[in-house]
Amino acid sequence: MITIGLTGGIASGKSTVAESLKSLGAVVIDADRLGHRVYEPGSPGFQKVVNAFGHEVVSADGSINRRMLGGKVFGDPEKMELLTDISWPEIRRLAREEIAEHRRRDSETIIVFEAAVLLEAGWVDLVDEVWVVTTTIKGAIKRMRERSGLAEGPARARIDSQLSNRERLEHADVRIQNSDTLSHLESRVRYHWARLQKRARAH
Repeated sequence: MITIGLTGGIASGKSTVAESLKSLGAVVIDADRLGHRVYEPGSPGFQKVVNAFGHEVVSADGSINRRMLGGKVFGDPEKMELLTDISWPEIRRLAREEIAEHRRRDSETIIVFEAAVLLEAGWVDLVDEVWVVTTTIKGAIKRMRERSGLAEGPARARIDSQLSNRERLEHADVRIQNSDTLSHLESRVRYHWARLQKRARAH
């Protein structure tokens, strides 16, 4: 059966799309959740992060302080590359294992691998189709301000640090524009889900 790679920029609405697909019957694998597993105490990833960034990134409870770690790498391309060289291969391994496990349980299941960095990390070969969720820069900034209280400057900096919509859409098998209401977005998801069902049956 089909595995979807779902991606999109920050505050594009991809997590909302993932939830909609889950409600329609898909199994969702969240790359962010897998990323948390990479940093679990006692794991190879945990030790590599501590070795690379120092013990100050370890919280009092023994876990990686992701906020502090993010502060160390954001805006520093070399440190960001160092972190992704540690985390991306581990996330890939965990994702591949989960996809295979779901396939063993039910070969007909439609799997959604939700990953903001699907393209950057080179994970496209794990999926059959790439679905890209886009929104306007103005809309993304508005959501970040409402969600995290970010000022416009830092919000725009986060957007500018990622791939552009145009770059993502070059790889898209399915495009979902999220610039209207939630009900409109969910309607678009249902439309593409119905078309996916037809492709899955043919597949």
